[in-house]
Amino acid sequence: MNKVSKEVVIRNRLGLHARPAAQLVQLASKFSSQIYISKGEARINGKSIMGVLMLAAAQGSKLEISAEGDDAEEAVAQIENLISNELAQE
Repeated sequence: MNKVSKEVVIRNRLGLHARPAAQLVQLASKFSSQIYISKGEARINGKSIMGVLMLAAAQGSKLEISAEGDDAEEAVAQIENLISNELAQE
């Protein structure tokens, strides 16, 4: 089983609000791996919309994306791309 983690910074000026959070959860749910997102001491299930929203990740927040499972590398890479590139443009 693969374990992968990567730190990303929220660049979206509105932070990880409802719509980007929903996009992140939708993407994470496509993978069989367990996906976790950490901010400070908080660690949540990346497939939980309530968990992602409770992180209250404002612009400039540092998040650690981690995944455990057969498709962990692909999951972390796609989530990093979503946060760093696609959501940053909004």
